[in-house]
Amino acid sequence: MYDYLKDPAAIYEKSFATVREETDLRGLPNDLAEMIIRVIHACGMPEIKPELRFTNTVATAAGEAIRAGKPILCDCEMLRNGIIQRFLHSPEQTVCTLNDPSVPEIANTLGTTRSAAAIELWKDQMEGAVAVFGNAPTALFHLLEMLQKGAPKPAAILGFPVGFVGAAESKEALASADLDIPYITLLGRKGGSAMAAAATNAAALSGSKI
Repeated sequence: MYDYLKDPAAIYEKSFATVREETDLRGLPNDLAEMIIRVIHACGMPEIKPELRFTNTVATAAGEAIRAGKPILCDCEMLRNGIIQRFLHSPEQTVCTLNDPSVPEIANTLGTTRSAAAIELWKDQMEGAVAVFGNAPTALFHLLEMLQKGAPKPAAILGFPVGFVGAAESKEALASADLDIPYITLLGRKGGSAMAAAATNAAALSGSKI
């Protein structure tokens, strides 16, 4: 027999208390602090805090957009499935275009990845939406390129692409893009759908006690 905590509420409370104890959140707005806590909770690494880059208004902007029923645009299905549906207006509020039948042809035409091509299908829904990335660096790069060409602006960008090719560069590009759009990202190779979903869930819960 092993001696371990089994009570769900106690596990939940101890987990978040540990993140708060081990993370310097001084000076941050409450909703942004809760977003960072959830991102760290998703990966178990308080040491990522210094590598996070953000605008202080990102949690507020994303939360207001979600509560207003604006689309949550996801770069992959794993991310969409990580977003807690009961906090949304409807399941249709989350959008992932990666598996749209038109995406392969768009990718061939543009000479890019399917992940980047899928972002082309966001155009009609981008104004005031929340754009979230938990997988593909090429998708985040493509969004930044679209915005530089005058595409409608989302309310917030939650950028957590992961991996060894382009992830660090795409997030550095987001942090230095000066797009006048609230954002949060994690510099370097680390990232992933769990972190991106955690940030989104925190925004959806903002204003509530976590």
